[in-house]
Amino acid sequence: MFSMLKKKNQPFCRSEYDPLEQVILCKPQYMEIKDVINDTQKHFKNEGIHIELALKQHKQFVHALKSQGIDVIFLPALENYPEQVFTRDIGFTLGQTIYVAEMASKIRQGEENVLKKWLEDEEISYYNLIGDRIEGGDVIIDRNKIFIGLSNRTNQDAIEHMRSLLPAYEVITIPFTEKYLHLDCVFNIISPHEAIYFPKAFTKKERNILKYHYDLIEVSEEEQFTLGTNVLSIGHKKIFSLPSNKHVNEQLLSRGFEVIEIDITEIIKSGGSFRCCTLPIARAESKHEK
Repeated sequence: MFSMLKKKNQPFCRSEYDPLEQVILCKPQYMEIKDVINDTQKHFKNEGIHIELALKQHKQFVHALKSQGIDVIFLPALENYPEQVFTRDIGFTLGQTIYVAEMASKIRQGEENVLKKWLEDEEISYYNLIGDRIEGGDVIIDRNKIFIGLSNRTNQDAIEHMRSLLPAYEVITIPFTEKYLHLDCVFNIISPHEAIYFPKAFTKKERNILKYHYDLIEVSEEEQFTLGTNVLSIGHKKIFSLPSNKHVNEQLLSRGFEVIEIDITEIIKSGGSFRCCTLPIARAESKHEK
């Protein structure tokens, strides 16, 4: 069943780090590596996914979110969508508008319809990006700036369309090495002036663009493989991160962040971590300004 939207929490997001109030998840009930899409899946293809363990870890993550006062909505898990746990990719909230993506990968096409049904049932309007190949994992927002990754899943036409739709925003195109799938696998904003990134995924031009906007925390190749950039900020300098990404966590702690360590390593076998598993619907309006 669909969960009910709290009426007081209308869609609203202006950043990746304001206090998270409401978020959409989907249980990894039918998670499976079918078509290998990245190096992580390739590495674990023969090992496969242990569903019971994935469900247990996901439940612990959900419990931790709820313990922070966050309202968690579940979309129904359907057997024909083996990557449905990664709800971030099916859309994104920008300002007071929820944009619903058109999925590029055949194995994921149709997931967005589950989101649309929930939105329609809750009588929440949305903008349907029909014809645009754009996924939420490539869209990273920070106030009036939107960084959009140019990838196998998000094309230049879609980026130009977003630019035309959002004249009040600075839309910044960020190409990166396509094997990393989505921009949030190599870059993530955690405060008005700090971001995490994997430098080897970018050319010198893109590295300089990111350095211009943020004080960058570098992720090693080993911790990129375990998706060290794919953390989830829930506001108040609190960040979900994998216990195994020790170097990333040490750097976050040294900068005054509270790191909430939850083990979801069974889920990341399919190439996504905390940010990938969450679609924020509402974040509190914050006084943070850059």
